[in-house]
Amino acid sequence: MPMSLSADSTPPAPSSVARPGNAELVADEGGGVLRLGGDWTLAHYRRLNQVVDRLRGRAGEAARVDLSALLALDTAGAQLICGLLGSQRVEVLMAEAADVPAERRALLRAVAAALSGQDGGGARRRGSALGDVLEHVGRTMGVFWHHVVGLVGFIGLILETAARVMLQPRRWRVTALVANLEKTALDAVPIIALLTFLVGAVVAFLGATVLADFGASIFTVDLIAYSFLREFGVLLTAIIVAGRTASAFTAQIGSMRANEEVDAIRVLGLDPVELLVLPRVFALMLALPMLTFVAMVSGIVGGMLVSALTLDISPVMFLSRLESNVGLIHFLVGMSKAPIFAFLIAVIGCLEGLRVQGSAQSVGEHTTSAVVQSIFVVIVVDAIAALFCMEMGW
Repeated sequence: MPMSLSADSTPPAPSSVARPGNAELVADEGGGVLRLGGDWTLAHYRRLNQVVDRLRGRAGEAARVDLSALLALDTAGAQLICGLLGSQRVEVLMAEAADVPAERRALLRAVAAALSGQDGGGARRRGSALGDVLEHVGRTMGVFWHHVVGLVGFIGLILETAARVMLQPRRWRVTALVANLEKTALDAVPIIALLTFLVGAVVAFLGATVLADFGASIFTVDLIAYSFLREFGVLLTAIIVAGRTASAFTAQIGSMRANEEVDAIRVLGLDPVELLVLPRVFALMLALPMLTFVAMVSGIVGGMLVSALTLDISPVMFLSRLESNVGLIHFLVGMSKAPIFAFLIAVIGCLEGLRVQGSAQSVGEHTTSAVVQSIFVVIVVDAIAALFCMEMGW
């Protein structure tokens, strides 16, 4: 049945006396008329809500809606009208109502559009808890897959740019490389050395406590050497660098994105990957192996000091045991992980910086994301490398 809307082309003159809004359904030969009158405003919201509740199930019977007696209308009243008629019907009526004042059509359209995602303008969608959990899991997996695809694509872009630049020495950014090398390597030596020294001391204390009961205190030397040469040295260093350097890369490039400096670089005909990303990646790939070596030495020195103080293992005996029982392969396995970790940390930090949208909040969010992703990737890759080396017998 076709629907029509009737209303006076000229709004009624405002009255000094407030008239609470009302609605009534009148039957006629055309299928019924729903007449709305009075003030549909926030001041009469409670009374109007009762009227709407009384007529909500019967409003669909009306073929026409008459707004000729409507005096005042605000957002609260428009929301109640949408709740009574339904957002879709209000949108249709406003599209056909050329005689309704423009400001009222605009208000009713805006409110109906805002409520169009709800059933009847007010009924919320009902869903099961299991469905909501599965939806959240699905969205999370989608975001994770998007990050993986973006990371792999960015790695390919970096490798392609690096291969192109390596053949043109005049395009090497030596100054930027040295500056980033100082920030990532030299400035990080104190914290790396102190942390690994203390961890080495703790490992030696644990080894002395456990192995002393079996009369095997001398094997504390092997425990310290194996743990720091293969795992602790490179892993602790990578985690510290992930928290320290990846966040710095993201904040630096993200601030440039927020200030539109990256766009200015593109306008000048320069490649942001070549100018901003490659120097940081190469600097970290040089810095992390050096920091890993410092961490190994510091951890072994910490364990040697504790062994000398608590186990009566002299430094000479410690080093002799280390030389005779610990093979070079363990040192090579640990050092081989460092460039891989450095590359992944630098790539993630730079990628998150380039994803910044242009606000301070976005810079903070992507900086946090860079640190979390870097640490997660480092631990996962280290676990895979450990399983691989175990299967290979290295």
